[in-house]
Amino acid sequence: MVPAMPTAALSSKSFLHQPLRALAGLLSLRYVVLRASTAAAAIASGLVQTFVFARVLNPQDFSIFILIGTLGLSLWLFDLGAAKILYVRQRERHLAGSTDVAVPAQSNAVVLLYGLIVLTGTVLCLGIMAARPSVDLTRAIECALFFSFSALNLVWFPLRNVSNAVDEFIAFETLEAVRRIGHIGLILAMLIGLPIWASLSLANLLWLAVFAACVARLVRKGALARRMSGAAGALVAFWRGNRSAILRSGNYAMAELTVYNFPYLVVPLMFGLGAPTIILDTVFKIFRGATLIYAAGLDPLIPRQTRAFAERDFGMLLKATLMATLLCSIPTAAFCALLWFAGDKVFALLLGPAATVPPALIPIMIMMIIANMIQNVASCLLQHTGFFREIARVATFMVVAMGAMTAVVYFAGADIVGFIGAYGVVYVLGAVLYVVYVVRKPFRIAKG
Repeated sequence: MVPAMPTAALSSKSFLHQPLRALAGLLSLRYVVLRASTAAAAIASGLVQTFVFARVLNPQDFSIFILIGTLGLSLWLFDLGAAKILYVRQRERHLAGSTDVAVPAQSNAVVLLYGLIVLTGTVLCLGIMAARPSVDLTRAIECALFFSFSALNLVWFPLRNVSNAVDEFIAFETLEAVRRIGHIGLILAMLIGLPIWASLSLANLLWLAVFAACVARLVRKGALARRMSGAAGALVAFWRGNRSAILRSGNYAMAELTVYNFPYLVVPLMFGLGAPTIILDTVFKIFRGATLIYAAGLDPLIPRQTRAFAERDFGMLLKATLMATLLCSIPTAAFCALLWFAGDKVFALLLGPAATVPPALIPIMIMMIIANMIQNVASCLLQHTGFFREIARVATFMVVAMGAMTAVVYFAGADIVGFIGAYGVVYVLGAVLYVVYVVRKPFRIAKG
C-alpha cells in the first residue's frame, strides 16, 4: 500500500506561497511594486509623448523634436559612468557604516557639474534654433525647453544611484512616481489646448521640485554634503581616486550611448526625416523603454547581489540573479505577446497618419527585446560589482560591430527594416558576450 502523502504536500496554497516567501526574503515587495509602477509610467510617458506629438506637430516638426530629445538624452555622454562609480563608493561606505565626508562631497560635485552641463546645453539649443531663419522665437524656446526636459535625466541619474546605495529607494521611487504622473498629465494637456511652451515650462518646474525634495532627503541621510563649497576640489579628488574606473566606465558609457543613439543620426541621413525617423523613434521607444521596466526587476535585487558578492556567497548571488531574470522575463513575455498579436494596432494608434510601421519589424523587435533583457541582467550585475573593464570591452566591440553593420547596410542599399534588423543581430551578439563575462568574473570570484 502506498503511504498517503502529507496534507501539506498536497496543499496548492502552500506550494504557491513558497516562491512568494523566497521572493520576500530577497527583496522588498513594496519596492518591487513601486518600482514596477514608475517603470511602467516611464514607458507610458514615452508612448504618450509619441501619441501627442503625432497629433499636435506636423511630421517634419515631429522628427525635429525627436532629434532634439535624443540630443538631450545624449548628454549622458558626460556621465562617463561616474554615477555607477558613486553607487559603488556610496554602497561601500553605507555597508561599512563609515562617516567619511569625501564621498558625499564628491556626490555633490558630480550632481552640480551635471546640472551645469544641462544648463549649457539648453542655452546652446536656444541659440542655435533661434538663429535658424525658418524658426520663430516661440518654437526656438519650445525646442530649448524640450531639450532641458530630456537632458535633466542626466542629473536625476546620479541621485537615483546615491539613493539606492544608501537604501533610500522607496523615497526616491515615490518622487519618481510623482514626476512621471505629472509629466504625463502635462503632455496630455497639449491635446486640450495647452501650448507646447506652457506644458514644457511646467514640466521643467516639476523637475526642479523633485530635485529639491530628493537632495534635501539625501542631505539629511548624510549621503550628500550640506554645503556645495569646495565642489571643484571634490571633483578633482573624485577623478584622482577613481581615474582608472572612470576611464573604463566612461568607455562603456560612451560606447553604450553611441550604440543606442547613432541610429538617430544614420537614419535621417540614409532614409530622410519624416516617416523613417518617426518609425525608428517609435521602435526604439518600445525597445529602450523595456530597459526601464527591467530596472524595476533589477534595482530591488542589487543590494542583495552586491552584499552576496562582497561576502563571496555564490549561492545567494546566483539566487538573486536568477530572481532578477525571472522578474524581467514577466514584462518581456508581455511585451512580446502584445507585439505579436496586436503590434500593428498599437502602432496605428500611436502614430495615426504620421507614419506606418512595417509588419516585418515586429519579429525583429521581439528578438531585440529578449536580447535587451539578457543584456540588462548581465550588465547590471557587472556594473554594480565593479567590473568596468569587462563591460567596456563588450561596449567597444558593439561600437565597432555597429559601424561595420551600418557600412554593409548602406552599400547593400537596404531599407529601414533592413537597418533595424541588422542592428538587432549585432545587439544579440553583445548580449551573449555580457553573459560570458558574468560567468567568468562575478560568479567565478564568488565561488572562490
